[in-house]
Amino acid sequence: VQLQASGGGLVQPGGSPRLSCVASGSIFRINFMGWYRQAPGKQREFVASIISSSNTNYADSVKGRFTISRDNTTNTVYLQMDSLKPKDTAAYYCKVNNKYWGQGTLVTVSS
Repeated sequence: VQLQASGGGLVQPGGSPRLSCVASGSIFRINFMGWYRQAPGKQREFVASIISSSNTNYADSVKGRFTISRDNTTNTVYLQMDSLKPKDTAAYYCKVNNKYWGQGTLVTVSS
């Protein structure tokens, strides 16, 4: 199973980038899809997860600003990030079925 994340980069405070992560390979069924992040010098932390459009979870720090969604036809999970703050600067990792990790995409929030 391979996970390819994209969408990171340098973003100004208040920006709204969207991260994508495509899963490919031998996946019979994808249930859990999630995003985690790791800031410099800190441990990796949970950001958001989705089982279905009616079953999502968010870390308190991003609730109301980030939106997770998925496209089951392409095995893709998205993270719409709005109202970005410098403290959101981190490498963002996707995770599938609570087992497979993507390579991470760096988001730097700075003016």
